[in-house]
Amino acid sequence: MSKKRDYYEVLGVSRDAQVTEIKASYRKLAVQFHPDRNPGDKEAEEKFKEAAEAYAVLSDTEKRARYDRVGHQSGPQGFSDFDPSAFGDFADILGDLFGMGGGQRRSRGGGIAGSDLRYDLQLEFEEAAFGARKRLNYNRLERCETCTGSGSADGEIKTCKTCGGAGQVRYSQGFFSVARTCPECHGQGRKAVNPCKDCRGQGRVARPRELEVTIPAGVEEGMRLRLRGEGEHGLRGGPTGDLEVALFVKEHERWRRSGPDVHELLSLSYPQMVLGTTLDVKTLHGTESLKVPPGTQHAQELRLRGQGAPRLDSERKGDHVLHVQLEVPKPKELSEAQLDLLRQMAELEGAKGYEKEGLVDKVKNLFS
Repeated sequence: MSKKRDYYEVLGVSRDAQVTEIKASYRKLAVQFHPDRNPGDKEAEEKFKEAAEAYAVLSDTEKRARYDRVGHQSGPQGFSDFDPSAFGDFADILGDLFGMGGGQRRSRGGGIAGSDLRYDLQLEFEEAAFGARKRLNYNRLERCETCTGSGSADGEIKTCKTCGGAGQVRYSQGFFSVARTCPECHGQGRKAVNPCKDCRGQGRVARPRELEVTIPAGVEEGMRLRLRGEGEHGLRGGPTGDLEVALFVKEHERWRRSGPDVHELLSLSYPQMVLGTTLDVKTLHGTESLKVPPGTQHAQELRLRGQGAPRLDSERKGDHVLHVQLEVPKPKELSEAQLDLLRQMAELEGAKGYEKEGLVDKVKNLFS
């Protein structure tokens, strides 16, 4: 393509999109334009490459930050050329989509590393702000104790004939040549002559796992905690994978988080905004007194310093931010005495063509 499109435009996401949204959009495009589904279609092939390039950059925090600064500029700071080999997770992306990844990870000792697992954890608003202890229950593959992980009932193991012990077989997929986990030995490169009855020759069995974790104060929606060694057990002495805990925070009925700051709408009457007042405001840390200065304007922000959420890995706290909005009552909600006062005010302000029925609209126009 002669001119590169904006990566966010390519994936159809906003510039503040989360990684999960970016990945979901890429999945959809990759399936739609994959060369195997569009044989001989050069335009689809180009769109597939374009989407892969955009995903490889925007899914990486460092590359995305650099792209946000300099865009497609050439040189060491830009992204003038795309090399799939430069992005370590590119094969994993394809494997995740089409089941053709680069096979299981192997350790230096020849064992196969266990897979990483993901756990979605929902937190209450206050738990995310102050931290919590949470108990996780999930299933993972653990070493079979009967055969000590060998998969063999008698210890006799043979090399897999399908992959020749490599654990992978290679396929051509469109313009890609990718390795796929061997379907015969499931990536192990060898098979038990007499499989263990408990694990059926796999060397691992699924077991429930219970784990208590500490959620630090100040976490937010979309953050992830990585727990080393809490994923699936490896094979033949390979290392255990990790458990990634994705955090989701329930919405509060009144408050919203933005970093350590807590935001809330504050409805005030016209007299309160003009004359000023003092109110009791409920915050994360209790009830605090708020002084509303005379002449406060609609949409103005008032802050209670240090009454927000704790900052992650810091003793400092954010603010409780109140966004002022003018509360305009309906005529039927006011007494006759209140309506008379409003009529007098309207006359003093020089309102012309005064009519009782149009009072609220006139007051809105007067205050806008």
